[in-house]
Amino acid sequence: MPTSQLGEILSIAAAVVWAGSVVLFRMSARSLGPLALNFFKNIIATLLLLVTLAVFRHELIRAVPLLDYCMLLAAGIIGITVADTLFLKGLNLVGAGRSQIVSSSYSPFVIALSLIFLNESLSPGDLAGTALILFGIVLSARRGSDKEVSPADMRKGIIVSTISIALMALGVVLTKPVLDRSPILWATTIRLIGGVAALVLLAIVSPKHRYLWRSLRPSRSWRITIPASVMGAYIAMLVWLAGMKFTQASTAAILNQLSAVFVLPIAAVFLKERVTRQKLAAVASALAGVALVTLF
Repeated sequence: MPTSQLGEILSIAAAVVWAGSVVLFRMSARSLGPLALNFFKNIIATLLLLVTLAVFRHELIRAVPLLDYCMLLAAGIIGITVADTLFLKGLNLVGAGRSQIVSSSYSPFVIALSLIFLNESLSPGDLAGTALILFGIVLSARRGSDKEVSPADMRKGIIVSTISIALMALGVVLTKPVLDRSPILWATTIRLIGGVAALVLLAIVSPKHRYLWRSLRPSRSWRITIPASVMGAYIAMLVWLAGMKFTQASTAAILNQLSAVFVLPIAAVFLKERVTRQKLAAVASALAGVALVTLF
């Protein structure tokens, strides 16, 4: 199989795996709550990444500047402790379909923050694509004929989800110089350790958050939370990285965004979310925006 075809197949696979993960996270958040689910899934992912490092004989402690560790750990706190918790909260409020539409705002956030912190420039395609993505988000938030989410939850969910995506983008942009000169598996593991360490500290020092430890006790919810954690916090990440490796980044990015399409039928089957014309139009607008941002 040609390398380019392998990369494209892996990128589509990453979108499928993430779409399935989002639906499982939505089901898990109903019983555990966003913070407890974030705590559980990232501990599972950290253990799996540490095992992967050992299997491939990668060192956990590398001879790199202390600042590299600090940036990765800080990114973990921003992108995992805070952003992932907010993402799961928004997912719980607005549902899997709308959550994936809002996630399309990741590209314009990265571009805007790269302009500020990395001195990168904006193209006309970036601006036009950003406008289409934002239009898709606004369209998805309109009430229309879809009565499955209350107006208050809709507003709160869209705001919380958007903030989570902005924080994820901030964490990536702030650590991009470190990622450029580091093995991705090692950098991802250190970043994840930072996020998990903050969650563990929160569970230890805050009496109101000590319930987080209960998520580690075997329960019926593990039937969903373990597959969700393995798929969303471990497999999806590795398949995504493999797709980026074996094809152009722009091609991989476009194919990854297909998760916004794949999640609609999956959510309709397993979560009974309605697939309305409004949602389909919002997805189409967001995906068109992603294509413009990525290609031009």
